[in-house]
Amino acid sequence: MSIQETTKTETATPKKAKATSKKTAKAKKTATKKAMKPTKAKAGRSGSKAAIVLDLMKRKEGATLAEIAKATDWQKHSIRGFVSGHVIKKMGLKVESTKSDAGERTYRIVG
Repeated sequence: MSIQETTKTETATPKKAKATSKKTAKAKKTATKKAMKPTKAKAGRSGSKAAIVLDLMKRKEGATLAEIAKATDWQKHSIRGFVSGHVIKKMGLKVESTKSDAGERTYRIVG
């Protein structure tokens, strides 16, 4: 190695690390989530099954699982999913669920 080569390597400045904006896992999660705003209670299209269920649940006495199933031809697990996923989460309505002495479940929209 010659003297010129050694002086070149000694005087060379080291490369700077690139400045990257690394987000933490928590910051990434919150940045990707969109804020969901509950919508006002819509009856939906008139005559749709969703509108039928909402009308039944808006009654003072509410609607039993059997009544909703008969009116819509939905299975029980589909009704429960609609109530929890659409009515409560997406529409932001408060639903009161009670069970009678006979073991029949009743859903009612409150407020």
